[in-house]
Amino acid sequence: MTHLRQPARRRTLTPGTGLLAAGALALTLPLSGCFSTDPADSAGAAGGSDDQRISLAMMQPPRSGLNPMSDDAFKLSRWNTAETLVALDDASDPVPLLATEWEQTDELTWRFTIREGVTFHDGTELTAEAAANSLRVATESTPLPRILDGVDLQVAVDGDQVVLTTGTPDPLLPNRLSSPQLSILSEAAYDGDTISPVGTGTGPFELVAVDGTSSATLDRYSDYWGTPAAAAGIDADFVPDGTARAAALRTGTANVVETVPAGQAASIDEDLLHEVPMPRTNTLYLNAESGPFADPAVRAAAREAIDRAQIIASAYEGRADEAVGLLGPALPWTLEERGGPEYHAILAERAEPAAVDGVRINLGTFTDRAELPEVAVLLEQQLEAAGFVVEQDVREYQFIESDALEGAFDAFILSRATILDSGDPVAYFGADFTCDGGFNLSQLCDEDVDAAIAKASQAPAGDGRRAAIMRAEAEILATDTAIPLLHERVIQGETGGVVDAVRDPRERTLVTAETRLEGGRTESGADADQ
Repeated sequence: MTHLRQPARRRTLTPGTGLLAAGALALTLPLSGCFSTDPADSAGAAGGSDDQRISLAMMQPPRSGLNPMSDDAFKLSRWNTAETLVALDDASDPVPLLATEWEQTDELTWRFTIREGVTFHDGTELTAEAAANSLRVATESTPLPRILDGVDLQVAVDGDQVVLTTGTPDPLLPNRLSSPQLSILSEAAYDGDTISPVGTGTGPFELVAVDGTSSATLDRYSDYWGTPAAAAGIDADFVPDGTARAAALRTGTANVVETVPAGQAASIDEDLLHEVPMPRTNTLYLNAESGPFADPAVRAAAREAIDRAQIIASAYEGRADEAVGLLGPALPWTLEERGGPEYHAILAERAEPAAVDGVRINLGTFTDRAELPEVAVLLEQQLEAAGFVVEQDVREYQFIESDALEGAFDAFILSRATILDSGDPVAYFGADFTCDGGFNLSQLCDEDVDAAIAKASQAPAGDGRRAAIMRAEAEILATDTAIPLLHERVIQGETGGVVDAVRDPRERTLVTAETRLEGGRTESGADADQ
């Protein structure tokens, strides 16, 4: 019997959020409000006045009325109103949240002990049955939360424990339970045709009102099981228009602003801007099955032709990181793991570049991410300087994805999220680079790559899994079918009085119980010093 027990640990930092797509609506935020900049107004145990509220300008409106079975779950997590059984630490390892400990009792069975003394925002008690109820709803949801895709999960209760059984061994199960789509809500949340997070979470902030796709209001929950929130509440406005979000930061209408556009950054005080490395890599995928890049030496020639620094300086105005691998600085542990001798020995097996003269290739990408067409132009110039003849095909993503998946392109540029809801990159490796991968743009089928990814997928969370992940990355890079270009950053805006807003590469957490203002808007909307 294998036991993997985590010690009980008090947590005030909740998990939260997956990557946000660009909003389709064009809402604007009213640029008015009263703010205080006097630090003398700060008070209380956490260092902030207990009647101050934090105003947010969020990038994307809710898509499904804040239904946690959708991507709206990540908003609930960023606001710290809904919590999960498990959280992730900076290394993406699971740590206790609403579950204080867990153990794996056999290959298929896990037991999670539920934290005592927790109440939902409606006053009801968190029990093992209440936690199991939320998980059962998720397993029966249509569509299924993506973190459970392919997972046969059975939920039972034994005293103060939730017992989870999987159809096949799943060493990543605790990580999966950190997904905001598996947030634990009270039974009242499920009373009706839709799931309502209003007044049904367990976090330090209670969601008290939602105004469609315009705004949401949260108040401090006084009976929170952990450290009470320093701020009185959160006022979130949904502002898909990037120019309006930037204006909200410049004028102080919002204290914290999601995703300030790079093109707006020059007009804002640099002290208000914070660049956060994202687990998202722009990669040039080369078709290993047909066409010129079926030859590894021709792929190597393309690899050697690329000037990443030029692409970053031109298309991203310097606000990105050069890629040395598929996984970037948003996963800091990759930097150390990548330096080992085994990693470099695998890369040393790459093919030598061929001499290229007049080799014709077609290069595809899409317009939905504004920088990618410019990246395509720069890559065309670099590849043609190396002897290739490049023809571009640039369309909206919805009109080009099927062709890319079917191998219609010799080369394709994609901005790709490298970790999914579990905080683990193995699912990305499996989808993009295995013989049976469902998102295999390179049409790659390599025995060594498949074996390395399979080994990583079977390893338990921790140092051993991270080492296996990096070996898999080296095996993929050795094929030269995926040439990483850069790792994206997101710009988060914060006014000068904001303390302890979270700059989270995983976009799961934004406001915590510790987040506060050193002088700011009060509950009445008046200046705190008046």
